[in-house]
Amino acid sequence: MLKNVLQSSLFFIFIMSVVSCKTEIQKPAVDKNAVIDSTITAFQKTLLQQQIDSVFKKYNFNGSVAVFKDSIPLYRKENGFADFKSRTKIDDNTIFAIGSISKQFTSVLILLQMEQGKLNVQDKVSKYLKEFQNKEYENITIHQLLNHTSGLNTLGGKLMFKSGSNFFYSNDGFNALGKIVETVSGKSFSDNVMELFKKAGMKNSSTGAVFEGTGFAGAYLGNEKNAEKVPDMPKRLGGKEIGLPAGGVLSTIEDLHQWNNALYGGKILQPKTLTTFISKSSERHHQILGKMGYGYGIMLNIGNPIAYFHSGYIKGSPSLNIYYPETKTSVIILSNIADEEKGKSSIFRPHIEVKKITDNLENILMQLRLKH
Repeated sequence: MLKNVLQSSLFFIFIMSVVSCKTEIQKPAVDKNAVIDSTITAFQKTLLQQQIDSVFKKYNFNGSVAVFKDSIPLYRKENGFADFKSRTKIDDNTIFAIGSISKQFTSVLILLQMEQGKLNVQDKVSKYLKEFQNKEYENITIHQLLNHTSGLNTLGGKLMFKSGSNFFYSNDGFNALGKIVETVSGKSFSDNVMELFKKAGMKNSSTGAVFEGTGFAGAYLGNEKNAEKVPDMPKRLGGKEIGLPAGGVLSTIEDLHQWNNALYGGKILQPKTLTTFISKSSERHHQILGKMGYGYGIMLNIGNPIAYFHSGYIKGSPSLNIYYPETKTSVIILSNIADEEKGKSSIFRPHIEVKKITDNLENILMQLRLKH
């Protein structure tokens, strides 16, 4: 796959040189940068269509994938069914459960409360929640919950390690952050996050607790021929097993694109706060995606290209949201079925392959930018 990408990029460089030569010889009244930009965009669209289409075909992927460069759609494809019984097809407006992608909304809500002076991320959690007012948890800070270094696994259980000394991914830690948001704001988590969606211009997102619309894809286990519907969706997202702050958000391709542009475009958080959000403050060895940095509810590539991303999984709903800040590019992959018998690595293979494609493309574009 990488070989194909590099071959395509060499072809692109050749085109660029021809364009440059023509503009040098003829000297027409043409905006050279505009010509180069349009050539780059055409190159991206062609490459993405070829390579991501092959991923769809290889895995018969049931879901939706989109790539946007700022506001320009570079790739968009839906395949399969939102409802396997009625054979309702996935379309532009299909709403998916996004699992742990939800964590970045919880992190941002905490940071917004900090901007309002209602808390500090270095505060001890015990200042806000009674459940942390014991010897085992007394030194855990909000910062440590945000980057999974608290040592907490399940609330009420023993710590995995001394707080601040290691990384352990904790859904209960993020649900505790949601309770802090409720405590200091005086409003439910759902009310807080719905206000955030409105601020970001997200019109079709909600939590599983308050969703009342249509177009929800549900969640299924198995495969197209034998799809078993996960019961009580999306209400179950608000239960103890998952929790809204940890994994209870429902969203669409367009809304997550809108969110990426608003968040990283500086429309949600102040610049200093956004830097805190994306700064690597811990390191994670993900069982599927490998070694990465971790900020506040957001994963970070180690090395090039620079990317902020998060995967999500609740039963039957594997997802991935990526943002490349250098080119303002969003890559969003949402699905509503997973064959758990094959294991998580198999479930996320399409997502991993798409990320490799877009990582490679991003690196090529950065190299070309340096040359021109």
